[in-house]
This record gives sequence, structure tokens and C-alpha cells, in this order.
Amino acid sequence: MKQLLEYVVQHLVAEPDDVVIHEVAGERSVVLEVHVNEDDLGRVIGRRGRVAQALRTLAKAGAVRDGRLVHVEIVDTPVE
Repeated sequence: MKQLLEYVVQHLVAEPDDVVIHEVAGERSVVLEVHVNEDDLGRVIGRRGRVAQALRTLAKAGAVRDGRLVHVEIVDTPVE
């Protein structure tokens, strides 16, 4: 899931080297935190959140085979 999401996001943004995805695993769910360059934040969110929703749908479809819940969060703070 993480690799798929990373691949798609890197091809959406102008600065693909700045894309970082952190995976926070729980018992039955996984949270994928997407960090991008501040200038690329609008490209990842899209108009009315359509791109962000498409990314969430894609991640959920990829997680079906694992039987886990996936949450995608687009984080607007810089990576530490």
C-alpha cells in the first residue's frame, strides 16, 4: 500500500524527491501520513479534495487483500 501510494504521489507533484510517507500501524488499521513540499500541497489535495479522495480510494482498494483498514492523511507540516 505504502509503495503504491508513494509511486502515485511522486508522479503528481513537481518535487518528487520531497515526498515522504510515514506508516503508523495499529492492531487492525494503518495510517499513511503523506508529506509533500509546501508548494505541491494543492496538487495532492486537488479541487474540492478530489485528488485526495482518489488517493484514499486507491489505498483502501490496495488494502482489501490484507484485510486491514487504511486511512490516508495529507499532512501540511514539514517532515522532521
